[in-house]
Amino acid sequence: MLKKTVIPVLAVLMVAVFSSAVFAKELVVGVSWSNFQEERWKTDEAAMKGELESHGAKYIMADAQASAEKQISDIENLIARGANALIVLAWDADAVLPAIAKAEAEGISVVGYDRLIEKEGVFYLTFDNKEVGRMQARAVFEAKPEGNYVFIKGAPTDPNAEFLYEGQLEVLDEAIKAGKIKNVAAQGTDGWKPEVAQRNMEQILTAQNNKVDAVVASNDGTAGGVVAALTAQGMEGITPVSGQDGDHAALNRVARGLQTVSVWKDARELGKAAAKIAVDLANGKTPSGTIKWSGGAKGVEMDAILLAPVPITKDKLSVVVDAGWIKKDVLCQGVDGMCP
Repeated sequence: MLKKTVIPVLAVLMVAVFSSAVFAKELVVGVSWSNFQEERWKTDEAAMKGELESHGAKYIMADAQASAEKQISDIENLIARGANALIVLAWDADAVLPAIAKAEAEGISVVGYDRLIEKEGVFYLTFDNKEVGRMQARAVFEAKPEGNYVFIKGAPTDPNAEFLYEGQLEVLDEAIKAGKIKNVAAQGTDGWKPEVAQRNMEQILTAQNNKVDAVVASNDGTAGGVVAALTAQGMEGITPVSGQDGDHAALNRVARGLQTVSVWKDARELGKAAAKIAVDLANGKTPSGTIKWSGGAKGVEMDAILLAPVPITKDKLSVVVDAGWIKKDVLCQGVDGMCP
């Protein structure tokens, strides 16, 4: 009778010990960066790593170096290295889909980071990109309510580029229809590369005989290329230029009067949010603040969290200084007279 009782008890104890070992296993979050050499991703990463550490999770990463093929290989490698959840900043949102499908087949949750990966089951985390576009257009329109407008868009492979452009046109549509604004060029920028934006802007200025009154550039990198092209023609500080991301160089351009606005998306908050979401999904939980979103080109309904951006113009520069985003001496470098 005693033996019959002992065997079931031992079995229960063994299951309990085995289960504890499983649950004690370290959670691993793999991050696939599209092009880690860009300044802002270092800020995102630091926030991610700090948040994951607070949850006792391990961070592993790979840099696709602006290659869709390498990103597919990177994701497969992150899976092989034991990732329980993935955060993917897609270089090419469509090209990456086979690798995402492989992760999901392994039961690994995927967070589409900042750029949309429009696939059922992928969690979408970003700032409200249409609102970013609206903020860019509002600031430029306030500075130049009429004239020839140029739109320097983002990468054709990035869905965010179109979201931004749609938001920009929402604000400017009435003025365009009224003939106050003329859209003389809308040019995509391969890879969001500043040098590509500069070359495109140079060609547009040549084609328009420098008759360009305002430039709605979709991020700070492209804005930097635009300002370089304008400077070569003596048009810097005269022609309004937008951007986004709150890059230090861009905020300095805002302080110097070379850029009209940089829509600040606090990458620290985005990185923290991504880490929290990845941990929750890996543990089978629904992240707090999740909404249903279906604003992509394919209309796929996805779980999402959209953070709120903040437009930084010359009179709002104290916001980023007070938030510890940039130091005043960096912001004010090269500013003539009193720094805003």
